[in-house]
Amino acid sequence: MFESLDFIYTPTADVDAAAAFYVDVLGGRLNFKINAMGTTVARIDLDDRGPAILLTAHLQGERPILVYRVDDYARTTDALKADGVALTELEIPHGPCASFVAEGGQRLAVYELVRPEANDHFSGRIDP
Repeated sequence: MFESLDFIYTPTADVDAAAAFYVDVLGGRLNFKINAMGTTVARIDLDDRGPAILLTAHLQGERPILVYRVDDYARTTDALKADGVALTELEIPHGPCASFVAEGGQRLAVYELVRPEANDHFSGRIDP
């Protein structure tokens, strides 16, 4: 069902401090930091293979969301719904996305990459 773990969407109270830790201590690369719609989102790349770390202050809770790419969003979400999984559907820059909570409390999401250019759209943008 899942192709790849592309993003770890991580809540943090201080995006700048968290991004500095990932860059200065862990050796990651700040791909972008965007201030928009009342929040800040920073993408950190720890290596060239991924997954990318997305740091944000607007994500509720303390647990990250593991965001997996799927080849067919409709088929995947239909299968999850058929199994009784409650989905919260949304749109991310890359395409349609649905998040859910696994039986053990882990937060997961699935998305279909329908806009591959989204990776390059924000790359290099560092807002103050």
